[in-house]
Amino acid sequence: MPQIQGKEVGPIGLGLMGLTWRHEVLSDDRCFSAMKASLANGSDFWNGGEFYGTPARNSLTLLNKYFTAHPEDASKVVLSIKGGLDTTTLAPTGTRENVTRSIENCVRMLGGVKKMDMFQCARVDKNVPLEETLLALKAHVDKGDIGGISLSEVSAKTIHDAVKIVKVDAVEVELSIWAPDVLENGVAKACAEHGIPLIAYSPLGRGVLTGAIKSIADIPEGDFRRHLPRFQPGAFEQNLKLVAAVEGMAKKKGCTPGQLATGWAIGLGKKPGMPVIIPIPGATTEGRVNENCTQVELTDAEMGEIQTLMSQFEITGGRYPDGHPIEG
Repeated sequence: MPQIQGKEVGPIGLGLMGLTWRHEVLSDDRCFSAMKASLANGSDFWNGGEFYGTPARNSLTLLNKYFTAHPEDASKVVLSIKGGLDTTTLAPTGTRENVTRSIENCVRMLGGVKKMDMFQCARVDKNVPLEETLLALKAHVDKGDIGGISLSEVSAKTIHDAVKIVKVDAVEVELSIWAPDVLENGVAKACAEHGIPLIAYSPLGRGVLTGAIKSIADIPEGDFRRHLPRFQPGAFEQNLKLVAAVEGMAKKKGCTPGQLATGWAIGLGKKPGMPVIIPIPGATTEGRVNENCTQVELTDAEMGEIQTLMSQFEITGGRYPDGHPIEG
């Protein structure tokens, strides 16, 4: 079993973003059912965000309600929370003052029902020295507000620099068959070098690798994916060729495309020179959680076949629009 902060966690975690960061407001009962199913499947590493929704309904307010209703589950969950953005513009703001504001706001919204095991600034603020941001986080570790420090959407250089300043418990970056960038830009290698678990967000390619999205029309109006380069007309149709190939392989394997994609990510983490990889697919229903948590073991031959597929189908378009504050 993988470990975070010395605690064993399930090989597949749960991304909470989709439960609250959406136009449609999901009922507490529906959210709670998905969260309960996650724990029932041993998926006990949860990842949320201060900005995943509105001030009135976001990951923290939902977690407050859930752990108030199910206090017996609080000790079962290893909780990671992202924050550190400007509350109005959502721009990275890594000053000591804003880091403090963000953490204290998250603590307030959790209301004492659960401690944040890890906290990370969602993006690196290039206008603030990295040391200032990290030492601000460490002050809250020392105070007891958070259990440890994680990094999010960082470059290999930032990882190498950060470990000289503080203890880094995890690195959260996008990784999937649809987005293998961290395998090529040194991020995965840096995590392995320092023994840091890699938390793979969007392991299902923002839902496209589930096979549920066949056209742009399948993405709801107002959904942020409609703004991403890979989902634009022309690019999206080209990218679906890789998705079709993954679907074909999943059918041969006897699993869903999403399970194949998650199994690939976990399998990568077992290879020499790679860090432990914990994918955190999101889900909003009990059924989808059960599907996502069904682990599929891939053989070396099957891993090689997926690698061949990836080399044959070049993804068109970037992960984010130009100017988005990501490193890599």
